Amino acid sequence: MEKEECISQWHKTRDSSTLRNRKVFPSPEQTHQSPITPESKIKQDDSPCSNGSSGDFSARASVDSPNQLLLIVVTGLSFATRLYKITEPPHVCWDETHFGKMGSYYINRTFFFDVHPPLGKMLIALAGYMTGYDGTFPFVKPGDKYEDHNYWGMRGFCAILGSFLPIFAYLIVQELSRSHTAALITAALLIFDTGCITISQYILLDPILMFFIMAAMLSMVKFNQQSSRPFTAPWWLWLVLCGAALAGALGVKFVGLFVILLVGLNTAGELWRILGDLSLSLMDVAKHFLARVVGLILLPLFLYVAVFAVHFALLNKSGPGDGFFSSTFQSRLIGNNLYNVSMPEYLAYGSTITVKNLRIAGGYLHSHWHLYPEGVGAKQQQVTAYLHKDYNNMWLVQKPDNDTQSEIPDLVRHGDIIRLEHKETTRNLHSHLHLAPLTKKHFQVTGYGINGTGDTNDLWQVEVCGGRRGDLVKVLRSKVRFLHKATGCVLYSSGKTLPKWGWEQVEVTCSPYLKETPSSQWNIEDHINPGLPNISLSLLKPNFLEILLESHIVMIRGNSGLKPKDNEMNSKPWHWPINYQGLRFSGVNETEYRVYLLGNPVVWWINLASLGLYLIMVAVSSIAIQRGISLQQERLEHSEVLTGGGGLLLLGWLLHYAPFYIMGRVLYYHHYFPAMLFSSMLTGVTLDTLLRNADLLLCQPYSDWLQRGGQMILLFTVLYSFYMFHPLSYGMTGPLAHEPGSAMAGLKWMDSWEF
Repeated sequence: MEKEECISQWHKTRDSSTLRNRKVFPSPEQTHQSPITPESKIKQDDSPCSNGSSGDFSARASVDSPNQLLLIVVTGLSFATRLYKITEPPHVCWDETHFGKMGSYYINRTFFFDVHPPLGKMLIALAGYMTGYDGTFPFVKPGDKYEDHNYWGMRGFCAILGSFLPIFAYLIVQELSRSHTAALITAALLIFDTGCITISQYILLDPILMFFIMAAMLSMVKFNQQSSRPFTAPWWLWLVLCGAALAGALGVKFVGLFVILLVGLNTAGELWRILGDLSLSLMDVAKHFLARVVGLILLPLFLYVAVFAVHFALLNKSGPGDGFFSSTFQSRLIGNNLYNVSMPEYLAYGSTITVKNLRIAGGYLHSHWHLYPEGVGAKQQQVTAYLHKDYNNMWLVQKPDNDTQSEIPDLVRHGDIIRLEHKETTRNLHSHLHLAPLTKKHFQVTGYGINGTGDTNDLWQVEVCGGRRGDLVKVLRSKVRFLHKATGCVLYSSGKTLPKWGWEQVEVTCSPYLKETPSSQWNIEDHINPGLPNISLSLLKPNFLEILLESHIVMIRGNSGLKPKDNEMNSKPWHWPINYQGLRFSGVNETEYRVYLLGNPVVWWINLASLGLYLIMVAVSSIAIQRGISLQQERLEHSEVLTGGGGLLLLGWLLHYAPFYIMGRVLYYHHYFPAMLFSSMLTGVTLDTLLRNADLLLCQPYSDWLQRGGQMILLFTVLYSFYMFHPLSYGMTGPLAHEPGSAMAGLKWMDSWEF
């Protein structure tokens, strides 16, 4: 009996000690409902359990000091792992050939086209410029040596932004779970993940994108914590920072829309809660709504548009991106053949013109002396689309009956019948019922006749898109279609590349499908006619909103056009969470410096298991509450963390992962990394909650030992797995993984891994 009383007394003493030393984080709802007033503060200070203000301060400092120390350790480890060997290998790796080159274009102010918004490339260029890079390295292909070119600044900038990811994750999880242990688990998973390290160490958009995503997430969580103090300086600060981070995420890649959706759903939930707070007047509710409209819609929109304004102002010289944009867009670029030139405004008979297709990489209507080979339709002169300026792009606009032209040329109108005569070869643009070379449901287009003499298959009807009979054809501005009179088909650029016999130019066909698409729309670019007055093309230059809209149309079309090529590896979304296959960043054989993008398999498989564990724990907790089972206050807090903070992280993972299942474009392994950040944060919350409930299995002190032991085993496992797989990130030479003596010997746990 005395022994039982002793044990009971020991439990009471220990429980009261635990309660005294535990740091209590009030939930947002508790904070909102029970703000600490000056009177309540006085009562707290005067209570018998209080040691006075100095004692309260010392207790608070003693609790915060370990947290600050942990944050310093997380920061140091994160920067050390990302900046280690940042200059290795000293050659171009993987997509550095694209984004490094684009950084050079900004420094040289040369216009280019990319399917992503410009902010990421602009920041890379700024980092290079500030660290002495002069923009002269060509970035031709992976493996090219940097030699004396200063590339470390661009790599270092990306690595620094990547170093903030574990720090942001630590702070986010700490706010959501009110647990330093959960935050530390999350930080460890990200610090020692080989995939996160690798993707942060090179000149890529991914670390910049993830920086803004995590910054937006942290700002949103911090803003939510200010719900009891609306319209104060911290409240406005986190709201504005969240809006700026959203603009940054979208300004780097369009997948930034996913975090915008996440913040939008969270904001809608907050506004719904505010609307139900009867202590607030409708005027207060309106103020909350307008503040969020300004901070989360208008501000991000303004910053996003401002990024494009800077982009267009910087890239004012003609470059490799010209051909992807309309002729009017090109007329604003210094060095382009349309810049500050004069030409007749309206198309006329007798004019010499170039005709440009409006699809991305549709090219200029082109012909040359070469014939289609035997067995490819009629053996007549080839007609193709060519992506570059060339004399063989020139065509003469003729009347159908070869009538002589009057001194004042007749203007071409909507509905007119014309012939297009190739200027160099004097053959007419021609079509017939032979099948096209590649697009077999279309008809072949050829050059036929001599000196303008041909047959009725050379006649085309001009159609101004959106026009009416009699409308004039405006140079640069009118979208025109050419309907073949004999067959009823429409002139079409398929976008398919012809074989060697077609000089790998783009196939031109006559499509029997008459739906208006960019592939069947053309515009008149160059226009020469001495009988007509010229106007300066500066009068036709588009305004900022027009070029902003056009650039987005071109980017969206470019993204949708990114289809897997023949024999190209196309990753599947279901591959990503299981770490099925990585990406080769550098090197293939044993004599080369090899870097392989692959997540730490232990970290990724723990994340995968934790997703299932989280769902089970939420289900058990929800059933217990629904059945009215009496739970301790601590258990209720754990349940709130799981469903509240954990639910938000699960939603973030789903929004950054599930949409890839319905995307038609080519996909790669690195697309999963934003979702992986949310998965790792959810793992920290889930495992910490599981270990903190160890007393459901064991009594004290064994439950404490299990909790501490589980945490130590988890951290040791992550650290040791990083030690085993770190050569993937920091590079390796010598024998391959399947050969004896390799740094990765015995670690190729899946046949699909290619290191």
